[in-house]
Amino acid sequence: MIPDNRRRWTRGPGTTVFENRWISLHTYDAIAPTGAHTDYGVVHMKNLALGVLPIDDQGCTRLVGQERFVFDQYSWELPEGGGDPALPPIEGAKRELSEEAGLKADHWLPLFENVQLSNSVTDERAFAFIAWGLSPDSSWEKDPSEDLAVRHVPFSEAVAMAVSGEISDAFSLVMLLKADHLARTGALPGPLQRLLLAGG
Repeated sequence: MIPDNRRRWTRGPGTTVFENRWISLHTYDAIAPTGAHTDYGVVHMKNLALGVLPIDDQGCTRLVGQERFVFDQYSWELPEGGGDPALPPIEGAKRELSEEAGLKADHWLPLFENVQLSNSVTDERAFAFIAWGLSPDSSWEKDPSEDLAVRHVPFSEAVAMAVSGEISDAFSLVMLLKADHLARTGALPGPLQRLLLAGG
């Protein structure tokens, strides 16, 4: 519920400070809801954030491991990446599943849409899907900048990794914990729910 006395930001002229094919950085002369003036920086993401929670016939998922530049840290994540905002998110999600995990799926279920991953500094929007009925696929080549490892783990183990902090990627955390909640509350289609609980 939005408060009745809501006060909004006032956005003045903006300046582009930096731009490449993935992002652009802008600064704005802004006035906060409190009336304070500030120089507000916003990172515009040129792609949608797309993620997939794949579930196989044994109730296992796939985790993708790679070095992450920003934190100089190795990260285990669900298959995820960027997608063209002009295309339906599921199209990019199918590409990511093939590119990162070498899989395709017969069944797809939206897990969430338009989730804001870091809404104080970026306008990035995330869309995620659960995919099952998996089979091998090599339709898409791997990104030449990515050195990926793939782990085959029970769904419950992936959730435990999220809870323990072994998985630190926020996008993967949200996918795993929401799917676990939906499975435990009976909010998923029967066959999918049985697969997730079987992986528990």
